[in-house]
Amino acid sequence: MGTTAYEHWIRDFEAARRERAERGDPEWRTGVPLHPAIRRSVQRFQVGEDGDGAELITKAEAAGDAEYASAVRMFVAEERNHARLLALLLASGGAPVIASHWSDRVFVTLRRALGLRLELLVLMIAEVVALRYYRALRDGADDALTREVAGRILADEERHVPFHCHRLRRALRPLPPPVRVLVTSGWRAALAAVALVVAVDHGPALRRLGVGRGRFVAEVVRSSGPVAATMR
Repeated sequence: MGTTAYEHWIRDFEAARRERAERGDPEWRTGVPLHPAIRRSVQRFQVGEDGDGAELITKAEAAGDAEYASAVRMFVAEERNHARLLALLLASGGAPVIASHWSDRVFVTLRRALGLRLELLVLMIAEVVALRYYRALRDGADDALTREVAGRILADEERHVPFHCHRLRRALRPLPPPVRVLVTSGWRAALAAVALVVAVDHGPALRRLGVGRGRFVAEVVRSSGPVAATMR
C-alpha cells in the first residue's frame, strides 16, 4: 500500500507529540527575570502564537482531505503549545502575557479574510520570520531557560515550514508556471516588508540578542529563496 500525501506528516506530528510527553516541560523554577527588551519582544510573539486556529482548521476540513485536516489540527496544537511555553517563560521571569498586539491583529484579519491557499501564504510569512527570531533567541539569550524554550519552539517551526510548503506546492501546481513565479515573488516581497516591520518593532531585543535589525532582515530575505522555490 502506498503512502498517502499527508501520512508521513501525521507520523512526524505524532512522533513530536510523544517526544514532548516523554521529555516533559523545562525546569521553570530555574527562570530568571528577562531583560526588559527581551520580555517585551517575547510578549508580542506569545500573542501571535496564541491564536486558536479554528479558522484554519475549518478551511482545512472544507478542502475535503481528512488526512490534511488531521495534520492541520496537530499543527495548531503545536502552535498552542508554543504559546503555553512562552507564557510560562514570561511567568518564570515575573512578567505577564499581554492581551493583544497590533501586528497580530493585522495578521489575523488578513488570514481570516482569505481562502485556504492565500491564508497559508500569509501564515508562511509569519513562520519564516519566526524561524529567524527563535534562532536568535536560542543563540543569544542570557539564560539557559529562555534558550531551551526557544530551541524547542524552533525545532517545531523547522518542521512546520516544509509541511506548509508541501500543501502550497500542491495548491499552486494547477497554475501556469509564470503565475506561480509571480505568486511566490509577491510572497517574498511581502515577507521582506514584514521582516522589516518586525526588525523595527523588535529592534532593541534583536540588538540584545546580537543580531541587529539589518542582519535580521537580510537573513530572513535570504532564507525565503529556497522556500519560494519549494512552493513553486
